[in-house]
Amino acid sequence: MQEMSSKEIPVVLTEKLDEQFFQSRTSKRSPIIFRGVDIGSCRLKWNADYLADAIGDHEVKIHVSSQSKLDFVNRNFLYKSISLKEYIRRSSQAPGLPLEEFFIDPHEKYYLRSLGGDVRKEVADVHKQYPEIATDLNLPYVFSADRFFSSVFRIASPGSQLWTHYDVMDNLLIQILGDKEIIMFPPSDLPYLYLQGDKSVILDPDNADLSQFPLFASATKYKSKLLPGDIVYIPALWFHNVKALNFSVAVNMFWKNLEPALYDNKDVYGNKDLVPAARAQQGVDKALKALDNLPAAYKEFFTLKLISRLQASLSGSS
Repeated sequence: MQEMSSKEIPVVLTEKLDEQFFQSRTSKRSPIIFRGVDIGSCRLKWNADYLADAIGDHEVKIHVSSQSKLDFVNRNFLYKSISLKEYIRRSSQAPGLPLEEFFIDPHEKYYLRSLGGDVRKEVADVHKQYPEIATDLNLPYVFSADRFFSSVFRIASPGSQLWTHYDVMDNLLIQILGDKEIIMFPPSDLPYLYLQGDKSVILDPDNADLSQFPLFASATKYKSKLLPGDIVYIPALWFHNVKALNFSVAVNMFWKNLEPALYDNKDVYGNKDLVPAARAQQGVDKALKALDNLPAAYKEFFTLKLISRLQASLSGSS
């Protein structure tokens, strides 16, 4: 059986991360970890007690699951509202110990992704939603100010693992408290990841069942451990899977690395496909629906003909 290729995400040591330095190191559009950057006093201040005291009165909507591997395809989690103080208390409890208060069971896992004030119209912005702690954090603006999209505050309980997915914008994941394991796959590995929408149905890339997912063996896995203070560059379209090894606090910065008009202006989460891609997908859906009216052999033939045209377009042929 074929063995999957595995690589380490390269690490660059630097105290300062500005646009010029960032562009010089990311021109190949592959992931990189920046280590040693001054991200502010949050590195020393942001522990469970400090965050609970500073922002504990905020109410948040969280993911709650009895499983450590969160599955967005099959939705093995619930959304629950809770005070941030209580959420931090529960999610920072030592792993293995049963919770006294819980939604599903005493060993449930938690994940928080901050939202905008108006979840339908406003993007997440740590300076707007959490001004009490925002000044503790030095966000590295490696892009022009007009391209900024969002800054997302994230807190996860030990062992919780987020589904493999891609984003359409470049982003930086700033790990502030706790360690994380990150696994990434290049965009070219899309055929091997068994996608539904923008998410893979393979929940554990380290222990995938190759008898069920044989194509996954052809993927190239980039895997590294993120330490407190690390900043990882996640290029748009790179698939990523993140696991909190202990109580974890992080902030994501997303920006529009392409022309702003290419992005859906009603997308407050930053996870909708680019406008031209969404239109193309609609065309494919219509084509497949039209072919459903043909006998099986004809449907197969004309589907292969469509695939041939797409492949020719991709290779630059007419």
